[in-house]
Amino acid sequence: MLKESPLGQKTVYVETYSPDLLYPIPRTLARDKIGLGKDLPFDGVDLWTGYEISWLNLKGKPEIAMADLSFPCTSPNVVESKSLKLYLNSFNQSRFESFDQVQSVIQNDISKAVGSDVTMDFFPPSNLRTRTLEEFSGICLDSLDIETNVYEVDKNFLTVTSEQVEEDVYTDLLKSNCLATGQPDWGSVFVRYSGPKINHEGLLKYFISFRRHSGFAEHCVEQIFYDILTRCRPERLTVYGRYTRRGGLDINPFRSNFESPAMNTRHLRQ
Repeated sequence: MLKESPLGQKTVYVETYSPDLLYPIPRTLARDKIGLGKDLPFDGVDLWTGYEISWLNLKGKPEIAMADLSFPCTSPNVVESKSLKLYLNSFNQSRFESFDQVQSVIQNDISKAVGSDVTMDFFPPSNLRTRTLEEFSGICLDSLDIETNVYEVDKNFLTVTSEQVEEDVYTDLLKSNCLATGQPDWGSVFVRYSGPKINHEGLLKYFISFRRHSGFAEHCVEQIFYDILTRCRPERLTVYGRYTRRGGLDINPFRSNFESPAMNTRHLRQ
Protein backbone atom coordinates (compact mmCIF):
# COMPACT_ATOMS: atom_id res chain seq x y z
CA MET A 1 0.00 0.00 0.00
CA LEU A 2 2.77 2.46 0.93
CA LYS A 3 4.68 1.64 -2.26
CA GLU A 4 1.71 2.93 -4.23
CA SER A 5 1.47 6.13 -2.21
CA PRO A 6 3.13 9.47 -3.02
CA LEU A 7 4.77 9.57 0.41
CA GLY A 8 8.21 8.31 -0.50
CA GLN A 9 8.32 10.18 -3.80
CA LYS A 10 9.71 13.58 -4.71
CA THR A 11 7.75 16.20 -2.82
CA VAL A 12 5.65 18.70 -4.74
CA TYR A 13 4.25 21.43 -2.51
CA VAL A 14 0.72 22.43 -3.43
CA GLU A 15 -0.28 25.90 -2.21
CA THR A 16 -4.02 25.82 -2.87
CA TYR A 17 -6.47 23.93 -0.73
CA SER A 18 -6.30 20.22 -1.61
CA PRO A 19 -8.02 17.79 0.78
CA ASP A 20 -7.10 14.86 -1.48
CA LEU A 21 -3.50 15.19 -0.24
CA LEU A 22 -4.50 13.46 3.02
CA TYR A 23 -3.37 9.84 2.84
CA PRO A 24 -5.19 7.49 5.24
CA ILE A 25 -3.57 4.20 6.26
CA PRO A 26 -5.59 1.41 7.94
CA ARG A 27 -4.50 0.77 11.51
CA THR A 28 -4.92 -2.96 10.91
CA LEU A 29 -1.84 -3.05 8.65
CA ALA A 30 0.44 -2.70 11.69
CA ARG A 31 -1.84 -4.26 14.29
CA ASP A 32 -2.13 -7.52 12.37
CA LYS A 33 1.66 -7.87 12.34
CA ILE A 34 1.94 -7.85 16.12
CA GLY A 35 -1.16 -9.93 16.80
CA LEU A 36 -3.65 -7.26 17.85
CA GLY A 37 -7.17 -8.32 16.95
CA LYS A 38 -10.43 -6.39 16.85
CA ASP A 39 -10.77 -6.53 20.66
CA LEU A 40 -8.04 -4.09 21.58
CA PRO A 41 -6.41 -4.47 25.03
CA PHE A 42 -6.25 -0.68 25.39
CA ASP A 43 -8.07 2.56 24.78
CA GLY A 44 -6.49 5.87 23.96
CA VAL A 45 -5.88 8.68 21.53
CA ASP A 46 -3.28 10.07 19.16
CA LEU A 47 -2.53 13.66 20.14
CA TRP A 48 -1.03 15.82 17.39
CA THR A 49 0.12 19.43 17.43
CA GLY A 50 0.35 21.40 14.19
CA TYR A 51 2.66 24.41 14.42
CA GLU A 52 2.68 25.63 10.82
CA ILE A 53 -0.81 26.57 9.61
CA SER A 54 -1.37 29.63 7.45
CA TRP A 55 -3.90 30.90 4.92
CA LEU A 56 -5.04 34.17 3.33
CA ASN A 57 -8.03 36.19 4.46
CA LEU A 58 -10.40 37.61 1.85
CA LYS A 59 -8.16 40.69 1.46
CA GLY A 60 -5.11 38.52 0.76
CA LYS A 61 -3.46 39.08 4.14
CA PRO A 62 -1.81 35.98 5.66
CA GLU A 63 -3.22 34.55 8.88
CA ILE A 64 -1.52 32.00 11.12
CA ALA A 65 -2.67 29.50 13.72
CA MET A 66 -1.77 26.32 15.57
CA ALA A 67 -3.86 23.26 16.26
CA ASP A 68 -4.14 20.48 18.82
CA LEU A 69 -5.77 17.40 17.27
CA SER A 70 -7.03 14.28 19.00
CA PHE A 71 -7.72 11.08 17.02
CA PRO A 72 -9.37 8.14 18.84
CA CYS A 73 -7.29 4.96 18.64
CA THR A 74 -10.48 3.16 17.54
CA SER A 75 -10.57 5.09 14.26
CA PRO A 76 -10.15 2.79 11.24
CA ASN A 77 -7.26 4.83 9.85
CA VAL A 78 -4.32 6.99 10.74
CA VAL A 79 -3.16 9.85 8.52
CA GLU A 80 0.45 9.64 7.44
CA SER A 81 2.25 12.67 8.86
CA LYS A 82 3.88 13.80 5.62
CA SER A 83 0.52 13.83 3.89
CA LEU A 84 -0.94 15.90 6.73
CA LYS A 85 1.94 18.34 6.41
CA LEU A 86 1.36 18.65 2.65
CA TYR A 87 -2.36 19.08 3.24
CA LEU A 88 -1.84 21.91 5.74
CA ASN A 89 0.68 23.49 3.36
CA SER A 90 -2.05 23.60 0.70
CA PHE A 91 -3.86 26.31 2.69
CA ASN A 92 -1.01 28.79 2.19
CA GLN A 93 -2.35 30.57 -0.88
CA SER A 94 -6.05 29.83 -0.36
CA ARG A 95 -8.52 32.46 0.84
CA PHE A 96 -10.99 31.82 3.64
CA GLU A 97 -13.60 34.01 5.23
CA SER A 98 -12.70 33.43 8.86
CA PHE A 99 -10.63 31.64 11.49
CA ASP A 100 -13.66 29.48 12.31
CA GLN A 101 -14.10 28.43 8.70
CA VAL A 102 -10.51 27.17 8.48
CA GLN A 103 -10.95 25.22 11.71
CA SER A 104 -14.16 23.62 10.44
CA VAL A 105 -12.61 22.65 7.10
CA ILE A 106 -9.53 21.06 8.68
CA GLN A 107 -11.52 19.21 11.33
CA ASN A 108 -14.01 17.83 8.79
CA ASP A 109 -11.33 16.77 6.29
CA ILE A 110 -9.22 14.92 8.86
CA SER A 111 -12.28 13.28 10.43
CA LYS A 112 -13.24 11.97 6.99
CA ALA A 113 -9.71 10.68 6.36
CA VAL A 114 -9.40 8.75 9.64
CA GLY A 115 -13.02 7.55 9.54
CA SER A 116 -13.93 8.94 12.96
CA ASP A 117 -14.68 12.23 14.68
CA VAL A 118 -11.55 14.22 15.43
CA THR A 119 -11.50 16.89 18.13
CA MET A 120 -9.55 20.05 17.44
CA ASP A 121 -8.40 23.07 19.41
CA PHE A 122 -7.51 25.83 16.94
CA PHE A 123 -5.70 28.82 18.43
CA PRO A 124 -3.34 31.72 17.68
CA PRO A 125 0.34 31.20 18.56
CA SER A 126 0.06 33.91 21.23
CA ASN A 127 -1.85 31.39 23.36
CA LEU A 128 1.44 29.57 23.96
CA ARG A 129 2.39 32.30 26.43
CA THR A 130 0.05 30.72 28.97
CA ARG A 131 1.34 27.18 28.45
CA THR A 132 4.21 25.61 30.37
CA LEU A 133 6.72 23.06 29.13
CA GLU A 134 6.67 19.77 30.99
CA GLU A 135 8.56 16.48 31.15
CA PHE A 136 7.63 12.98 32.20
CA SER A 137 7.70 12.22 35.92
CA GLY A 138 8.88 9.01 37.54
CA ILE A 139 12.09 7.03 37.23
CA CYS A 140 14.27 7.99 34.27
CA LEU A 141 16.03 4.91 32.91
CA ASP A 142 18.61 6.80 30.89
CA SER A 143 21.35 6.91 33.54
CA LEU A 144 21.55 3.11 33.73
CA ASP A 145 25.02 1.90 32.73
CA ILE A 146 23.97 -0.78 30.25
CA GLU A 147 25.75 -2.37 27.30
CA THR A 148 23.83 -3.34 24.16
CA ASN A 149 24.27 -3.86 20.43
CA VAL A 150 20.68 -4.78 19.54
CA TYR A 151 18.90 -2.19 17.42
CA GLU A 152 16.01 -4.24 16.01
CA VAL A 153 12.99 -4.76 18.24
CA ASP A 154 13.62 -7.57 20.72
CA LYS A 155 10.89 -8.20 23.30
CA ASN A 156 13.05 -10.86 24.98
CA PHE A 157 14.66 -8.03 26.94
CA LEU A 158 11.38 -7.70 28.87
CA THR A 159 11.64 -9.69 32.10
CA VAL A 160 10.11 -9.37 35.58
CA THR A 161 10.87 -10.22 39.18
CA SER A 162 8.58 -11.63 41.85
CA GLU A 163 8.25 -8.21 43.52
CA GLN A 164 4.88 -6.46 43.08
CA VAL A 165 5.11 -2.71 42.39
CA GLU A 166 3.33 0.37 41.14
CA GLU A 167 5.72 2.65 39.30
CA ASP A 168 6.23 5.19 36.55
CA VAL A 169 9.31 4.94 34.33
CA TYR A 170 10.40 6.73 31.19
CA THR A 171 13.19 7.21 28.68
CA ASP A 172 14.16 9.98 26.27
CA LEU A 173 16.22 7.56 24.15
CA LEU A 174 13.47 6.25 21.88
CA LYS A 175 14.25 6.39 18.18
CA SER A 176 12.55 4.69 15.26
CA ASN A 177 12.24 5.43 11.56
CA CYS A 178 9.23 6.53 9.55
CA LEU A 179 7.83 3.58 7.62
CA ALA A 180 6.98 5.75 4.62
CA THR A 181 9.98 8.09 4.28
CA GLY A 182 12.75 6.47 6.36
CA GLN A 183 13.29 9.70 8.30
CA PRO A 184 14.23 9.32 11.98
CA ASP A 185 11.52 9.78 14.61
CA TRP A 186 12.89 10.87 18.00
CA GLY A 187 10.78 10.50 21.09
CA SER A 188 10.28 9.96 24.78
CA VAL A 189 8.15 7.14 26.13
CA PHE A 190 6.48 6.84 29.53
CA VAL A 191 5.24 3.62 31.15
CA ARG A 192 2.94 3.48 34.17
CA TYR A 193 2.08 0.03 35.45
CA SER A 194 1.19 -2.10 38.45
CA GLY A 195 2.18 -5.74 38.76
CA PRO A 196 5.41 -7.74 38.71
CA LYS A 197 8.42 -5.40 38.71
CA ILE A 198 9.90 -5.00 35.24
CA ASN A 199 13.69 -5.27 35.04
CA HIS A 200 14.78 -1.70 34.34
CA GLU A 201 17.97 -2.59 32.47
CA GLY A 202 16.06 -4.94 30.19
CA LEU A 203 13.30 -2.36 29.65
CA LEU A 204 15.83 0.26 28.57
CA LYS A 205 17.49 -2.20 26.19
CA TYR A 206 14.05 -2.98 24.78
CA PHE A 207 13.35 0.69 24.11
CA ILE A 208 16.77 1.11 22.48
CA SER A 209 16.08 -1.91 20.26
CA PHE A 210 13.59 0.24 18.31
CA ARG A 211 16.51 2.32 17.03
CA ARG A 212 16.51 0.85 13.50
CA HIS A 213 12.86 -0.20 13.48
CA SER A 214 10.58 1.15 10.74
CA GLY A 215 7.11 2.02 11.96
CA PHE A 216 4.77 4.94 12.47
CA ALA A 217 4.75 6.51 15.94
CA GLU A 218 1.28 5.18 16.74
CA HIS A 219 2.28 1.65 15.77
CA CYS A 220 5.48 1.77 17.85
CA VAL A 221 3.60 2.81 20.98
CA GLU A 222 1.02 0.08 20.42
CA GLN A 223 3.75 -2.52 19.97
CA ILE A 224 5.42 -1.36 23.19
CA PHE A 225 2.10 -1.66 25.02
CA TYR A 226 1.36 -5.11 23.61
CA ASP A 227 4.87 -6.47 24.22
CA ILE A 228 4.90 -5.29 27.85
CA LEU A 229 1.36 -6.58 28.40
CA THR A 230 2.06 -10.05 27.04
CA ARG A 231 5.60 -10.47 28.38
CA CYS A 232 5.32 -8.82 31.80
CA ARG A 233 1.61 -9.35 32.60
CA PRO A 234 0.93 -6.09 34.49
CA GLU A 235 -2.52 -5.63 35.98
CA ARG A 236 -2.68 -2.03 34.81
CA LEU A 237 -0.66 -0.45 32.03
CA THR A 238 -0.25 2.91 30.32
CA VAL A 239 2.21 3.68 27.52
CA TYR A 240 2.53 7.30 26.37
CA GLY A 241 4.92 8.46 23.66
CA ARG A 242 5.79 12.04 22.82
CA TYR A 243 7.77 12.53 19.63
CA THR A 244 9.78 15.60 18.68
CA ARG A 245 8.49 17.88 15.99
CA ARG A 246 9.13 17.06 12.33
CA GLY A 247 7.66 19.00 9.42
CA GLY A 248 5.75 21.28 11.77
CA LEU A 249 3.98 18.37 13.51
CA ASP A 250 4.51 16.42 16.69
CA ILE A 251 2.78 13.09 17.37
CA ASN A 252 1.91 11.84 20.84
CA PRO A 253 0.16 8.45 21.08
CA PHE A 254 -1.45 7.47 24.40
CA ARG A 255 -2.60 3.91 25.19
CA SER A 256 -3.94 2.60 28.49
CA ASN A 257 -6.15 -0.12 29.90
CA PHE A 258 -7.19 1.87 32.98
CA GLU A 259 -6.84 5.66 32.67
CA SER A 260 -7.71 8.56 30.39
CA PRO A 261 -5.06 10.73 28.71
CA ALA A 262 -3.93 13.98 30.24
CA MET A 263 -4.01 17.24 28.30
CA ASN A 264 -1.83 17.54 25.22
CA THR A 265 0.95 19.43 27.01
CA ARG A 266 4.13 20.25 25.13
CA HIS A 267 7.29 18.66 26.56
CA LEU A 268 10.78 20.14 26.83
CA ARG A 269 12.11 18.38 23.71
CA GLN A 270 9.19 19.53 21.59
